Amino acid sequence: MKNMKFRTRSMLAGYAFAFPGMLFCIVYMGYPLVRSFYLSLCRYNFAFDPKPIFEGLYNYTQMFKDPYFVTSLKNTAVFSAGFFPGLMIISLILALLLDQAVKGSPIYRTCIFMAMVVPLSLTGIIFQWIFNSQYGLLNSFLSQVLHLPGLTHNWLGEAKWAMVSIIVVSLWKNMGMLVILFMAGLAAIPGDIIESARIDGANPLQRIFYVILPNLKESFVICGLWAIIQSVKVFEQPFVMTNGGPGTATLVLYQYTWQNAFKLYEMGYASAIGYFMGIIILVLSAINMYMNRDKDVDEVKKRRKAKLKAQKEGGAANA
Repeated sequence: MKNMKFRTRSMLAGYAFAFPGMLFCIVYMGYPLVRSFYLSLCRYNFAFDPKPIFEGLYNYTQMFKDPYFVTSLKNTAVFSAGFFPGLMIISLILALLLDQAVKGSPIYRTCIFMAMVVPLSLTGIIFQWIFNSQYGLLNSFLSQVLHLPGLTHNWLGEAKWAMVSIIVVSLWKNMGMLVILFMAGLAAIPGDIIESARIDGANPLQRIFYVILPNLKESFVICGLWAIIQSVKVFEQPFVMTNGGPGTATLVLYQYTWQNAFKLYEMGYASAIGYFMGIIILVLSAINMYMNRDKDVDEVKKRRKAKLKAQKEGGAANA
């Protein structure tokens, strides 16, 4: 009886401690998710409509008939195609270089990670000045220092260079996080494995491809998920640097969602686009996790299933 009372008190105490966090998640995460999903099924302009009007999947079907949505989807895909592989490859190379016992490596790590501390809006303003076609540092460096005036461009005013500029800025801003994550993964690899490969005659490239990279699967999953989210939900860089221009050359999904919600007040349509972005992130995350799955674990599971099947067949034969 005393044990039951003690267990009940412990359980109630646990619920009491967990309740504030659960309430916070319900109020600030659960309710907005449910409410926005309902709004995505409604026609609702909160400046003019007194209440949402349920229309089912109308907003979702209209998205692909909207030329601005299609353009923003294409621009987001172009950004992701340049940003995601660039971020993963550059961050991994920098992590491998910094993982070596190089003189001054702590300073280099700090410099790389410092970009993460700078606010995104401030980053956009700084690079807007750097890429300025008339008095920007980049064009001044190319023409006056390198004496290559033919390489100068209106980086943010030409459609073909505006997206490239945004990708470059995003890489500089975000690679610090992935470098830290990859270095944490490298630190978790036992030194005995790498040393054994070196003794067996493996050169540095062979050690990277056959020893280090296979042992970074968990890091690839975590870094890949983070990079996917940053690829799809890019907003501040194009918003501050180009405001989606020139024309609609850098209009991305997140910015188009913001425009519908807070400039046109179409909360129903904006919610539908937001959920569509969520579906994209979930699908890409699932692909990333599948590609970086642990094949050894899959093999163990297959052996267990085969063993259980054999046991069942043997039991049936004996019966």
